[in-house]
Amino acid sequence: MIQLRTPQITLKAARVNAGFTIMQASENLGISHSTLVKWEKNPGDLTPNQQKRIEKVYNFPVDCIFFGDKIELKSS
Repeated sequence: MIQLRTPQITLKAARVNAGFTIMQASENLGISHSTLVKWEKNPGDLTPNQQKRIEKVYNFPVDCIFFGDKIELKSS
């Protein structure tokens, strides 16, 4: 049986889909612009509480945002 995974988008894509510039998103999240830039470059470093804040501000399910360190592509 094939197990399907929930499709995920990057943290930056989630922000853009929510209609926020990096400055707007950082203000709504209560963090600095530079912190959000770091989060978007290294989403694997975020804590579960930080992920939940993003989910609330972006109005997008945390399960659909990629919070890993790298994307692994599998060949068929």
